[in-house]
Amino acid sequence: MFTTMELIHHSWAYYLAAWLATLALILLSLRLRRRELNLPPGPKPWPIIGNLNLIGPLPYRSIHALSEKYGPIMQLKFGSFPVVVGSSVEMAEAFLKTHDALFSYRPKLAAGKYTTFNYSNITWSQYGPYWRQLRKICLMELFTAKRLNSYEYIRVEETMLFLRNLYESSGKPIILKDNLLDLNLEVMSRMVLGKKYTNEIVARHEFKEMADELFILGGVLDIGDMIPWLGFLDLQGYIKRMKVLAKKFDRLFEYELDDHNARRKGVDNYEAKDMMDVLLQLADDPTLEVKLERHSLKAVTQDLLAGGTESSAVTVEWAISELMKKPKLLKKATEELDRVVGKERWVEEKDIVNLPFIDAIVKETMRLHPVSPTLVPRMASEDCKVAGYDIPKGTRVLVNVWTIGRDPALWENPNEFYPQRFLGKSIDVKGRDFELLPFGTGRRICPGMSLGLKVVQSSLANLLHGFSWKLPGNMSNQELNMEETFGLSTPKKFPLEVVAQPRLSFHLYSL
Repeated sequence: MFTTMELIHHSWAYYLAAWLATLALILLSLRLRRRELNLPPGPKPWPIIGNLNLIGPLPYRSIHALSEKYGPIMQLKFGSFPVVVGSSVEMAEAFLKTHDALFSYRPKLAAGKYTTFNYSNITWSQYGPYWRQLRKICLMELFTAKRLNSYEYIRVEETMLFLRNLYESSGKPIILKDNLLDLNLEVMSRMVLGKKYTNEIVARHEFKEMADELFILGGVLDIGDMIPWLGFLDLQGYIKRMKVLAKKFDRLFEYELDDHNARRKGVDNYEAKDMMDVLLQLADDPTLEVKLERHSLKAVTQDLLAGGTESSAVTVEWAISELMKKPKLLKKATEELDRVVGKERWVEEKDIVNLPFIDAIVKETMRLHPVSPTLVPRMASEDCKVAGYDIPKGTRVLVNVWTIGRDPALWENPNEFYPQRFLGKSIDVKGRDFELLPFGTGRRICPGMSLGLKVVQSSLANLLHGFSWKLPGNMSNQELNMEETFGLSTPKKFPLEVVAQPRLSFHLYSL
């Protein structure tokens, strides 16, 4: 007869043996399944970290270098998760058009959870009824041609004030992006909140810092997103930063929602005056398929306000930086502006169709400096095949538009800033041409694309039309630092400092 202790010992031995056998069977089945699958080529992953040892501080550049070795479709492993990367026009079309529905899902990353009200905005919400409703609201309510045209007077007024402020700083070094952020914040605040940016909770300078932080944290490679069992340690401190940022945005939008509700209270047939009013009216609509809760309103407002402030400023800063290094191109742009617009008025939005070189500069800037170099990550919702390779359900997918923009098979001298390559060509940035996808394409294309283009084209054209530009001191154009830093957007590592001098009639600056 066994003693009690012997029985306990034998029971534990039995359970341990059963557990080890089960684990062995699971590992064996996974190994056999991997052998059966025809996965894309890629470097051999290390235990635990996968291929993270190959990814540097600018992930899209590291991925670009790997794609040159492994081809236009390759598989990496970020910690525990497989990541498939498409780096050619054909692969972009396969992931974003042919199999668009399968790859319209988002991986549940920390940035979406902590900084966008638990995946409640248009960028990070999961593909499904809620996301479709947000997309419909953007396309049918917020970004219609009629609504954007009705706000043109706001963009004009704020642009004129912006140009006048630049004139008052003539001859003095300025940080261009700071001024662009001020312009964009005022435009978006008046469109979204119905007023110039004045908030008792979050000061203007703090909001700009919050927008920068939002875009930085939106693109980080957080250890917990890749090795979940290490997530609780928050080894990089990103989660702590995300939570702090989330509280700031929450206080800001709680204040604005309360303010808007107080304004609407007791008013029959209240007419919406701004985008937040529109969202609040939709939240009261009982016919919506998915009710818009308060956190949804805050998340969409964050998309509008922060997204509309940061991305356009980054693109214009890159455009001016590239032109500073090529004075002949700068001269060519001003010659076109003088010829089409003349020196007695400012550029209007309707002029852009008659300014092909300005349009080409914008396209070339977006080719070389896409705001989101690998687009926002997608995820396979089910097993499928792409280019003959198996893509298992749950695989994360990146489309490296940074690599596509530098493909020598598509672009002559791909690393050179040469806007003339677009003259006389029908290539645009609106998602139809897979060689140029700064806004993405398919179901997940950026819904604010039309507004973003208007702001970028108009502000860039007026900066070039209204001022001559030089670098401060005795700094030469070739000394200008063109390094970038990585996040959900990709701004210059060192903000552009420039000196502006007026080049139009004096009276235009005193409007």
